[in-house]
Amino acid sequence: MPAHLVRPRPRPRTGAAPAGSDAVAVLRRAALPLMGQLPSLTDRLTAELHAREPAYRAAIDADPGDIRREVQRSLRHSVASLLDPGRSREAARVCSARIGAERAARGLPLDALLHAFRLGGALVWQALVDEVTRHHPRDAHLLVHLAADVRTYVDEHCACVAEAYHRAEHELTWRRENRRRLMAAALLDGATRIADLPDAAAALGLPERGRYAVVLVAGGRGAAPAPAGTRTVWHPGPDAERGIIALGECDVRELAARWRASTDRAAGVRVGVSSAVEGLAAVGGARRLAETALRICPAGGGTVLLDDELPAALVAGAPALGGLLVDRVLGPLRALPPADGALLLDTLTAWLDCDGSAQRAASRLYCHRNTVLNRLRRYESLTGRSLTRPADLVELALALNAHRLRP
Repeated sequence: MPAHLVRPRPRPRTGAAPAGSDAVAVLRRAALPLMGQLPSLTDRLTAELHAREPAYRAAIDADPGDIRREVQRSLRHSVASLLDPGRSREAARVCSARIGAERAARGLPLDALLHAFRLGGALVWQALVDEVTRHHPRDAHLLVHLAADVRTYVDEHCACVAEAYHRAEHELTWRRENRRRLMAAALLDGATRIADLPDAAAALGLPERGRYAVVLVAGGRGAAPAPAGTRTVWHPGPDAERGIIALGECDVRELAARWRASTDRAAGVRVGVSSAVEGLAAVGGARRLAETALRICPAGGGTVLLDDELPAALVAGAPALGGLLVDRVLGPLRALPPADGALLLDTLTAWLDCDGSAQRAASRLYCHRNTVLNRLRRYESLTGRSLTRPADLVELALALNAHRLRP
């Protein structure tokens, strides 16, 4: 074909749609009547939410006026944004964010909220199409150029709602956890008022009545498996993790045994377990008992149940008196060379631990029974005390505990 007969092909158009300004004019002309139709649009969207979204159905049944006001407020801002985007879009975003935060506070699922906004966007778009096709049918084809913009507007507000929802949810979670921490701290400090106990029990998921114990864990975190039927709330302390444990039918000795089995495999972890107390109001007292148990606990680690160490707890609770008792009962041993004094202390401790059996103490100390008896007589000679006199035995046992706990 001759070159002069070839017709050039038209270049594709770029940039805005050819009828962009006309389409915007049609959109605004169609949006204006929607302001007068807001009550009917609100009714339609509220009914659709009730029919199609179970979470909204419950909210509407509980307070239909509240949901209807929220729907109408959102629709009014949406239509205003179509009429005057420059002045109205920011107010519309603020409205959407507020709805997101309010619904998060009331526990409405985010999926249901986003579904509501998409239903609202579809409703407004359909109302615009109906208005144009009914009154300006020749301009209906221009709406095609604005469909993407309307979808973008809806997506933008869904993102705004989701962001506000997550922000509010995070803040609510922080407030809830902070309230729990404050309530747990007040219980452990014994500062909770009797009138506040029901609220504390509900917030922490603990029974107001029943048997409780407190566990203090130093050098590690609360990780021992709790016996069946117990409930535990942990709270950080200045020197140890503190656990409030609702015992249920569990015995406090079983609880201590679980911790003992756990700390046997964890060097340096020290655990103090209080006696059992009655009622949530007594948790502060249990914490003080657990602190005493922790003071008795060996520095190298282990678990101490206060009920098993009451004599040691007595001297630990009164360190000044314990010091006086050590001076009175064990003071004469200081005159000996350090190795001899330590040997006598070890022998006295082993003999008492073996219930006064020289034979068993000798086995523990890797010596002869007579050697143990000779050392016991030497102690009696140095101190003027008798190991057959009950009062002297009691004082010796307490003094040995006080000596062990002395810094």
